[in-house]
Amino acid sequence: MRLNHKLLPLSDYHKAKDLFWDPRAIDLTRDRTDWASLAERERDLILRGASVFLVGEEAVAHDLIPLLLAIRRAGGHTEEEMFLATQLFEEAKHFEWFDRWLTHVIDAPVDATKYFGAAYRKIFYDELPRALNRLMTDHSTAAMVEAVTLYHLTIEGALAETGYYGFAQALKENDLLPGLLRGLELVQRDEARHIAFGTYLLKRLVQPEPNLFEMIQARLNELLPQVLALISEVFEPYGDEIPFGLNLAEMMAYAGEQLTLRLNAVARALPQPA
Repeated sequence: MRLNHKLLPLSDYHKAKDLFWDPRAIDLTRDRTDWASLAERERDLILRGASVFLVGEEAVAHDLIPLLLAIRRAGGHTEEEMFLATQLFEEAKHFEWFDRWLTHVIDAPVDATKYFGAAYRKIFYDELPRALNRLMTDHSTAAMVEAVTLYHLTIEGALAETGYYGFAQALKENDLLPGLLRGLELVQRDEARHIAFGTYLLKRLVQPEPNLFEMIQARLNELLPQVLALISEVFEPYGDEIPFGLNLAEMMAYAGEQLTLRLNAVARALPQPA
């Protein structure tokens, strides 16, 4: 077969090549200096956020392969397989990035798991592997839709985006940890392609089966309380005085807005009334 160069997955496949970056190339010299100047509560919040990202990126790297296999099994979408190959590589690279930052900047062992509450464990240790591993035995379109709704729309499209938003407020506005900020910007740039692909794939899947859109809506409604609970777990330990002036209500509202944005994007693929 010949490739369809007009399709978004192939376009984003090429962007993955053009926009390649190496975590080892980011200068962390000033990060070490800035880290030494931070107050204990500020350090704790940065560590909490970096730990959440570290293990989250490891989890999504581990759990993506069943989706690639499902698309391969269905056949006829080589461009999507090519894009997912770049996404798998990038998820591994994101895990490498957070591991490198923690290793080179924090002058002590970090127990990331102490920052994980019930909602975090529910999403990353239960919901994510269950939905993706389901594709190994359940070959239905509904199973694929559920997996992409959780992975691309919820974890990447809402949780990760909220994390980037919070980090940007904390670091950019206070001129802190430029290496961490640069790495986060590059990770977010990659994730934008991943979210775009997930939206594209859901549109492709719901166009011939519009009833699946209701399943996406229902699943997002189920996941929203878990998303908000996870964000609360990150910020509530600091009470009403979250370091760097961050606001829990603002973060939760931002996450909800991201879910709505993703859902509306998929809805545009539905047949429009005459």
